[in-house]
Order: sequence, then structure tokens, then C-alpha cells
Amino acid sequence: MESSVWRQLELLMERYPALESVREAVAAAYGALERCYAGGGKLLVAGNGGSAADAEHIVGELMKGFKKKREPSPAFRERLTAVDRTRGEELARDLQGGLPAIALTNHSALSTAFMNDVNGLESFAQQVYGYGAEGDVLLGISTSGNSKNVMYAAVTARAVGMRVIGLTGAGGGELARFADIAIAVPETETYRVQELHLPVYHCLCLMLEERFFG
Repeated sequence: MESSVWRQLELLMERYPALESVREAVAAAYGALERCYAGGGKLLVAGNGGSAADAEHIVGELMKGFKKKREPSPAFRERLTAVDRTRGEELARDLQGGLPAIALTNHSALSTAFMNDVNGLESFAQQVYGYGAEGDVLLGISTSGNSKNVMYAAVTARAVGMRVIGLTGAGGGELARFADIAIAVPETETYRVQELHLPVYHCLCLMLEERFFG
């Protein structure tokens, strides 16, 4: 299984040679996420604009099957049918294993309440403080690396005892200097940075799926 996990990274480099400069950072990010999930932790993801969409995309790939079906264990299928025969059989057929991940971008009632009552730039930080636990990981996505709300979240994550992964553009900004692991893809224009972010996080999701559901 280990070789099939790392094969995903090799395939990424074959398809996107420009990402060779971040090979070691992607490998380190995988290692941090693998340890997080192996220890029963979760991933929190934050970003703005297109990066907010990326945050939700990442969660979608982790919380259900990506390339694999991820069937529940036989023991859990039995527990489902023991609770309710008809619905349990349907659930046993349809449910898929998930790697716990939360996008901090789509909780509109919470975010707008905090924006109105306190400080909108600290909305991600508030969620990190509420959801985060020691051993969890925060993935902050910022094409410039200087998004204020992502930086507030990163500071809070560190205080909670979480690892911080930054996914940025060339140079990396404040986030790259602050993060435990920085994946600074070699582009500077926003849309080009985002075009390289997607294959990076797809690779990480594939590696994690292979590790935990292969």
C-alpha cells in the first residue's frame, strides 16, 4: 500500500512538472495529514473567494469516496441493520467511509453573527477555536499568503496545538513563513496559482484515500 500511496505523488509530478519545486512540501503535508487522521484527528480548511470553493472541494473529496467506494465495515453494516432493518440495509449499501474535514467557509449564520457582533476577519479563527483540538490540522489556502482572516485562523490553530499547512502562490507571503508546512506553487497571478492548487490537493486526497481505504 505504501508504494501505491507515493505513486500518486509521482503521477502528480509527471503530469505537472512545474510542481517539482514543491514535491517535498507536498510529501510533508501528506505526512502531517496521515498522522492527524491515524491519531483520530480532523482537518479544518479555510480560504477566500476561489480558495473558499477549493476548501469545500477538498472536504467533498475527503468525506466520501473519491476514486474508491469506501464501503462500511461488515460490523458497522450489521449495526445499521440491527437498528432498523429496512433503512439499515439501504444505509449499509450507500454509506461511504469519510476522513473528518470541515470547511470553515460555509457556516453563514455563525460567520455573519460573528461579523456583526465581533469582527468578521476573525470568523475563521472563532471556528478554529470552537472545532479545533490538539493534533488536528488547519489547511489555510491563500494565493498571496497574506489573507488576514486565514492568518488569524493560523495563529489560533497554533495556540490550540494544531499543525498548520499553508497552500499559497510563489513567495508564500506571511502564511508560508508562519506555517509548519508551506506549499508555495510557482505562480503569482491568482488564477494561475489556483490552477496549480487543484492538482496539489487532489493528490493529497488520493494519497490519503489510498492510505486509509486502499
